[in-house]
Amino acid sequence: MKPNTLAFKANASRALQDADLQHSMGRMRTHYVGSITNARAKLPEFEALRDAARDIKNHTLSHLDLYLEELERKVTEAGGHVHWASTPAEARNLIEAICRHANARTITKGKSMISEEIALNAHLEKAGFKVVETDLGEYLIQIRNEPPSHIIGPAVHLTRGQIEADFRRVHKHLPESRNITEPTALVDEARNVLREQFIAADVGITGANFLIAETGTSVIVTNEGNGDLTQILPRVHIVLATIEKVVPTLEDVSTILRVLARSATGQEISNYTTFSTGPKRASDPDGPAAYHIVLLDGGRTEILASEFREALNCIRCGACMDHCPVYHAVGGHAYGWVYPGPIGAVMTPALIGIGQARHLPHASSFCGRCEEVCPMRIPLPKMMRYWREHDYALAKRGELPQRALRYWAWLARRPGVYHRAFATGNRLLRLVSGAKGLPKSLPFAGGWTKHRDFPAPEPGGTFQTQWAKRQGRGA
Repeated sequence: MKPNTLAFKANASRALQDADLQHSMGRMRTHYVGSITNARAKLPEFEALRDAARDIKNHTLSHLDLYLEELERKVTEAGGHVHWASTPAEARNLIEAICRHANARTITKGKSMISEEIALNAHLEKAGFKVVETDLGEYLIQIRNEPPSHIIGPAVHLTRGQIEADFRRVHKHLPESRNITEPTALVDEARNVLREQFIAADVGITGANFLIAETGTSVIVTNEGNGDLTQILPRVHIVLATIEKVVPTLEDVSTILRVLARSATGQEISNYTTFSTGPKRASDPDGPAAYHIVLLDGGRTEILASEFREALNCIRCGACMDHCPVYHAVGGHAYGWVYPGPIGAVMTPALIGIGQARHLPHASSFCGRCEEVCPMRIPLPKMMRYWREHDYALAKRGELPQRALRYWAWLARRPGVYHRAFATGNRLLRLVSGAKGLPKSLPFAGGWTKHRDFPAPEPGGTFQTQWAKRQGRGA
């Protein structure tokens, strides 16, 4: 996927005018947030588990080289193969070579954000392979030729009517008279169409929520079972993952899994949590004949050595965007690349450069909800502030924000002038207020008042005025 992050402001403006998107985002706000809140509240030790999960990931990152070496050793012992890729191009070429060696024609894929990051589907299709996404959400955006709009709910932006229209457009071999207006009918149709692809597939590609160094195991967390069919039925199973997905032991994974589903979908545990170790053994009734793990760095080593290191603790639950008012307003596509929401505002500049993603760290109200709900306690607001500082340092002198900050600094260093200026401003705001005590419009503030009310001025004057009165010093 080619980044379109510099168009964030234009993308956001269009999103605010999109009635279907606004309807879908409103539904998401009520569904995800309530489910997550209830699931976490039912587990008394949830906060302690967050601390434990964070400590596991911090420890792993501090010794990442050792655990990656142990992972490779255990995968090899189990009969699998580990391939190392420094760049997205290397990862794409490695996967293409494995598919060619298997004489593959059809490739099924389980949901994988890393494959979106490296634009794997487009590469494989250009190389002549048929690639089919098998997660329902990923399948929907594939037939629409769209990127995901959410980490765990890639098609959360779509309405039922849009899905029905897409199925009728793509599934032309099915009767036009069929009734697919209900969710169950849509799911049944997708299941029947995808079943043929599962059976025909020569290679299955999945991501990995975790890689276990102790056993050489890849772990996927799903709710549809498509991940299992993707890795069991084809002759070859390829796991595509980035290096920070490794964790030391099975016990460590068990700890993190207890916070993952509760933070992602509001479940105690997902419907399917699948552990895969190596290819099919002689005693196994099914499974792939070959098992490959492609480990991508893709800039993670640089992030590991930077002030954004803690972002690598992310377990891709999506809780930060589920609770983010900016994401709720504009959806995931406005961010212009693979990772939306607060985690995208941190990771996207780290992966493609702040020059290409300068608007994203500013797309935050800094309410702090993202850090509050993150199961790994990633300090996302702090990291967005870091990126804002980087952006400021790179910006050209004379830009309006820099001039405004200089004027503000001049005013803030002169308390007397500051006090008189804001007292005057408070009185002027009261003069232009509407019937409800709120300004209808303000010079230079149209971008604010177009979509929200400006805060009403305090009838008692500024904070300094009210404080002086309380101290008996007059206004």
